[in-house]
Amino acid sequence: MVDRVGPRDLLFLEEESAETPQHNATIEIFDPGEGPDALDHARLVALIRDRIAFVPRYRQRLQAVPGHVAGPVWVDDEKFDLGFHVRRSALPRPGTSAQLLELVSRIVARPLDRTRPLWELYFVEGLEGGRVALLSKTHQALVDGVHTVDLGQLLLDLQPEARELEPDDWAPRRSPNPATLLGAAVRENLTDPGVLLDTVRTGSRAVVRTADQRSERARSFLAAAAGRRPKSRGVINGPLSQQRRVVTVETRLSDYRRIREAHGGTVNDVILATVTGALRAWLMTRSESMGGLRQVRAVVPVSVIDEELEATSLGSQIAAHFVDLPVGEPSPVVRLHQVSYSFQAHKDTGRSVAANRLAGIAGFAPTTFHAIGSRVAAAELRKGYQISVTNVPGPQAPLYAAGARMLASYPVPPLTPGHPLAIGVTSYDGGVYYGITADRDGIPDADILGSCLRDALDELIDLSSATRQRAPRGRRTTKGGAKSGPKS
Repeated sequence: MVDRVGPRDLLFLEEESAETPQHNATIEIFDPGEGPDALDHARLVALIRDRIAFVPRYRQRLQAVPGHVAGPVWVDDEKFDLGFHVRRSALPRPGTSAQLLELVSRIVARPLDRTRPLWELYFVEGLEGGRVALLSKTHQALVDGVHTVDLGQLLLDLQPEARELEPDDWAPRRSPNPATLLGAAVRENLTDPGVLLDTVRTGSRAVVRTADQRSERARSFLAAAAGRRPKSRGVINGPLSQQRRVVTVETRLSDYRRIREAHGGTVNDVILATVTGALRAWLMTRSESMGGLRQVRAVVPVSVIDEELEATSLGSQIAAHFVDLPVGEPSPVVRLHQVSYSFQAHKDTGRSVAANRLAGIAGFAPTTFHAIGSRVAAAELRKGYQISVTNVPGPQAPLYAAGARMLASYPVPPLTPGHPLAIGVTSYDGGVYYGITADRDGIPDADILGSCLRDALDELIDLSSATRQRAPRGRRTTKGGAKSGPKS
């Protein structure tokens, strides 16, 4: 029986283009240690070779069906070459964070090779302070949280000593020949109407996308011939180029807890309020007017318990939650209360999953949660949001890869068509790490947005001292008539 690509995964494959590569990425910073046991490229390859058996999809590639009468299938890569996927790179001196992010920006802009398993991992040496970085890049069709989790979830241990695992005796199965694939596809189309419907839908989407692309190119040509400038569709929405810019920001979890204790809500609320304040300040630095712009609609994937949604291996499902970020509100505390109020309705459903439960999942689950979150955001494109913000709580204890301690983890979320900005957030070991992905041409000032994140957090911290008066929350009314806010 063939392992056919599912409908949702097929959608990611069919809608991928040079402007919208469909992969998630993560930057992880490590202290490699010293001496013969220090983390280097060879030890990383050995670690992955030891763990990859737990994610069989990472050794499989796509194989098309003749005539495209059905979707492609997953087959074992008979020429699987781990060295091709685990690559070595180095920064020139002095090895600054800016140099690392420039390298990351160029790597994440390139689509993955469809003829091989859809992932890459870069071991980057030469960072300041003797540190090293791991940049992972995994296609959205590969990690669904159901059959496959992200490889990064399996590489980290709670202790410096690596776990002893059983030897991997994997041998690739022979790929089916074209005649076998064609016969299986015809039988499935005859016996399972869903397969035929998926094939028709996929072909229709491909035709529509090609027509849209040709129309867009024609409009651009006519505009250029007439001497007109391209029309922008908005500050945070617009066409994408083939280039990216990645910005990272490191903050401390204790600051968010301090703000939560002063004003209520949750750490997630404080993070979203910080993003709101940063977007407001960033928009005000641009030449475009803020007139009439009161809110920015964001899709924020959240963990829920809902049997009607697609099951995952992480103990919860991921659903889209839409939040109108109040960028037009000048008061940081009022912005926090408004964001918190938006999430209160979600909490009141009883489906929400506590952050400490997510943080306690085995391995480093944020990489998988970010991958699923980006899938959810992509599925909600027609809902008309302007930006996606994926926030995932991770373990608050250090983790190790082959004995090397991980110091930081920054998500690098993918961009979706018409959305030149996306933000991912991961909390880990006392830190809160932001990863901003921006279109290099559409948003050339993404670094200013990073600075605005720090400023927005500092503003909330300053308003959280014991001597400052708190703004009234104005939430729910109790039976006695008194108003109360959400529980922390």
